[in-house]
Amino acid sequence: MRPDQVDPGQYLAIHYAGGHGTMWDFPDNEALAKIAATIYEKGGVVGAVCHGPAGLVNIMLSNGKPLVDGQQVTSFTNEEEEAVEMTNVVPFLLESRLKSRGALFSKADLFSRYVVVSDRLVTGQNMLLRRLASEYGY
Repeated sequence: MRPDQVDPGQYLAIHYAGGHGTMWDFPDNEALAKIAATIYEKGGVVGAVCHGPAGLVNIMLSNGKPLVDGQQVTSFTNEEEEAVEMTNVVPFLLESRLKSRGALFSKADLFSRYVVVSDRLVTGQNMLLRRLASEYGY
């Protein structure tokens, strides 16, 4: 479904999957942000993993604050972006942007599986990047 076909009142959760493409597709998608904000403010769960948290950086709640402000979060890290030589390709560094929005960022070792739960916000550093990491020698 397209975002304009989604009734957020019918959902208890939304999940932003990862991949580098999300760095361009998610941050400025106002329709997706509105869906996530509505679900969260109605008591639902917002989840995101790897580069998926790019979808969280511009979500504003009805109180005027970013969704991630004061929340414990994780994502693909600045160091991981450097390790895969994408630092100068992606439009912004996700870890840095989340921090600039007030997120309390934590991380594990490079390319590790790591999950953070903060209230009803669930974020993950990586999914199945161990194979990729081993190919790059990490």
